[in-house]
This record gives sequence, structure tokens and C-alpha cells, in this order.
Amino acid sequence: MSSPVWQDGAAYEAYVGRWSRLVAVTFLRWLDLPAELRWLDVGSGTGVLTSTVLRTAQPRRITGVDPSDGFVRQARSGVTDARAGFAVGDAQVLALEDGAVDVVVSGLVLNFVPEPARAVAEFARVVAPGGVVAAYVWDYAEGMAMMRHFWDAASALDPAAAVRDDRHRFALCRPEPLRTLWRDAGLTDVSVQALDVPTVFTGFSDYWTPFLGGQGSAPAYLASLGEAQRAALRDLLAARLPTEPDGSIRLTARAWAIRGTAPTTAPPNQR
Repeated sequence: MSSPVWQDGAAYEAYVGRWSRLVAVTFLRWLDLPAELRWLDVGSGTGVLTSTVLRTAQPRRITGVDPSDGFVRQARSGVTDARAGFAVGDAQVLALEDGAVDVVVSGLVLNFVPEPARAVAEFARVVAPGGVVAAYVWDYAEGMAMMRHFWDAASALDPAAAVRDDRHRFALCRPEPLRTLWRDAGLTDVSVQALDVPTVFTGFSDYWTPFLGGQGSAPAYLASLGEAQRAALRDLLAARLPTEPDGSIRLTARAWAIRGTAPTTAPPNQR
């Protein structure tokens, strides 16, 4: 489900977890689902989306599934609500019976699943008829500014970096591929929504230091560079980033959210 570098929960939190919390709140406000539903959070990571569901959506029960032992351990230690549980698992082969939950959600995960179509088919299988399947992914192509600035600067210094740029690596960062994925899984009433949140850094160090944690494709690329190359990239970013008079750097992160509904009757070939 995820890249091998997604293992260190603390480093993930410093890099992108703090911003994913803001997106999770906006996502759940958009879904606007009733209380007392059974939820499944696929790719639950450190528990960001799960904890937000518990706080704002009043679920009957929520289960988080993630392939990373490290993330599952951190989620279990950080989310102690009795309504929540976490397990190591694969989005493409969910260990649930058909129609076992009312809502399936997945936050910032689908681009890291080897076969996302298999995963969304599993989402559709385990949700009850009439249930909701929803997800969101970063807009790596344009709207995730902290990463966009990084890769633009990296490519200016090293043309070979372009092949590692998230906008080229991850197809599911735009609305149309997401719509196709949901419709191909047999989901109906499919809609896509842009979710924009502010990402304000207190200064350049607050922006730069999380890239040194090795979590994610940009930090992994940075770790592959020599000291002089890293310094050159750091200096170019420091010169390019829009800096306020107080030293803060005010950017925006965009995610694309999608939702669909499971049919209340099975297609003829599945009856």
C-alpha cells in the first residue's frame, strides 16, 4: 500500500502529518455523514483520519488498516478511544466480509497502492449497499505547494530529479483519474471536490528540516544527495520561497477528494 520509506511515524508527522490533519477535518465536513456508522479507514497511517472521525463524526466503530507496523504501533499508542482499533493489512486484500461497514475512507494513500483499482474494488466490496466510499489524495501536480517548490528547485539543479517528481510518478493526483477509478468499481453518485488548507511555516527551518527525515519521495531524494548538492538545493529553496516580513512562509496545500455510493442492488453479473 505504501512506499518502503513510510515507516517512521514521528518523521511523517513533522513532514506532512500536521497538514494532513487540517485536510482530514475539511474532508469530513464535506462528507457530512450521520452518527453511529461503522467506519473503515484504509491506509490509516499514524491515525490522523481515524482520530478526526472519532472527534467529529461520532462513529459507532472505526477500524484502521495500514501495511506499516511502525504506523500501526504509533496509531495504537496515540488513539486510545475504545471505539477504534488498528490492524496491519493490505488495501488490495481487505480481511473483512462483504458489506461489513457503512463507510470506507482513505486519506492520502491511493497513490502508494501498487494496484489502486484492486483497492477501490475492495472498498466497494466491504461497504454495505448504499454505503459511502470516499478518499482524498494530494494534488502533486500543482496544488501541494510545499512539495511543488521542492521538486521545481531540485529539477532546476538536477534534471534527473524530474523523473522522481511526484507529479510524474503519481497518476491519481487529478480529478478525472479518480472519477474513472470510482466508476469502474461500480460506485454511483460520484463527485470530486478540491480541499484547500493553509500550510504556514514559522521560518525556513520549519519548512526545510522535515525534508531531512527520510519519509516520502522528496525526503528520500534529498537523502540520496551528497552534502554539497543538499546545500545547493537548500540555498535555492531559501531564495525562491515566498517569505513574509516576519520570516514565515505561507503556502497552500490542495487535496482532491472523491466520494461515491455503493449500489443498493448488485449488478446482474454479481447476483
